[in-house]
Amino acid sequence: MRYYAACCQTAFDCPRSSAEIGARVDQMLTMVDHAVQGYEPFFPVRLVVFPEFAHAAPIYFDVATLRAKLAVPIPNEYTDRYQRKAAQLGIYIQTGTFIERHDDFPDALFNTTCLIGPDGIITVYRKTHPWIPWEVHASPHDLPDCPFDPFPVADTEIGKLGVAICYDWLFPEVLRQYAARGAEVLVRVSAYMDPWGTQQPMDWWTIVNRCRALENVAYVVACNQGADYRQYPPFSWPGGSMIVDFDGRILAQAESGPGERIVVGPIDLDALRRERRRREGHLMPAHLRTELYRCYRERFYPPAATRHAGPLSIEANRAAIREARERWLGLTPESRG
Repeated sequence: MRYYAACCQTAFDCPRSSAEIGARVDQMLTMVDHAVQGYEPFFPVRLVVFPEFAHAAPIYFDVATLRAKLAVPIPNEYTDRYQRKAAQLGIYIQTGTFIERHDDFPDALFNTTCLIGPDGIITVYRKTHPWIPWEVHASPHDLPDCPFDPFPVADTEIGKLGVAICYDWLFPEVLRQYAARGAEVLVRVSAYMDPWGTQQPMDWWTIVNRCRALENVAYVVACNQGADYRQYPPFSWPGGSMIVDFDGRILAQAESGPGERIVVGPIDLDALRRERRRREGHLMPAHLRTELYRCYRERFYPPAATRHAGPLSIEANRAAIREARERWLGLTPESRG
C-alpha cells in the first residue's frame, strides 16, 4: 500500500463575507485536479490536504460578527462539491477550515475541517486548542457533555487518518491520542505565521512536524497557509508545506515563503506497518508510562462552561489564561510529579 499525498497551499485574499467562499472553492477544486491529474503519470495522489483559513479566517474578533459574516453550517454546499470531486477522482480531501456554526450551540463557533471521501464526509474535527487570546472559537473542551468525538480517526482504504489544526500541534497530547487510536497518517491543517515558521532560529513549524512524526511513529502531512501580509494581516505566512515519514525525515517540502504551492510526497503504509510490528526500540507510543504523569490529574485551562455564560471573547480568553497560569505556577513540586 503506497500512494502519494498532496499539500495544496493556498494564498487567497481574506474573505470579508461568506459570499466569497464559493470562489475560493472553485480555485481549490482546480488545485485538486492539478495535484491528482497532473502527477498521474508519475504516481497516484490519493490524499489532498488544504490549509487552515482556506475558506475564511477569523478576521472579526467577536462571535456575533463572525456568525453573521463568515460562519457556515456543516455539511454545506461546499462540502458537497468536495464530495463530488472526491468521487470523480477516487480520492480523499482534507478541507481547509470553515468557521462553523452549529444549531445546538448558538453562542459558539468552531474552527472546523472535514475529511471527505468518495461517499461523503468521513470525519469532522473541531480545533481543540484555539490560538488564544485572539481566536474566539470554542473547543469541544468548552462544551458541557460534549457530543463530539474530539479526536476522530478515519479508517479508510488509504490508512487510518487523524487530523489536528495548527496550534493543536503544540500539544503532543493531541497527536498522542490519535496514535493511541491507531492513526497512521497525521494531517496538519495549519496557518502558521512568522516568526514561528520555516526559518531558523525559530523554525517551530519544521521542528514540531518532525517531532510529532517520530514520537508517534506515523506519517505527517502538513499543509500551511501561503498568504502574504497584505492578504491575511496582521501576520505573514511562510508556507513550507511538507510530508514527513515516521522517522522524522522530510520527504517533500514546498519552498519557504508566501504563494500557492502544490507539494507531493509518498505514504508507504506497508513500510509503516512493518516497522510498527517489528520495532522494539524507539516505539514511543508503546513505551509510554502513562501512570507517571500526575499533571494530567490537575485542571489548568478552565472549560468555558465553568467560567461564564454566553459567547467567548478575547477578554474572557485572557482572564482564563491568567487563571490557568496562576494554577500552573502555583503547583507544589509534589503536584508537578
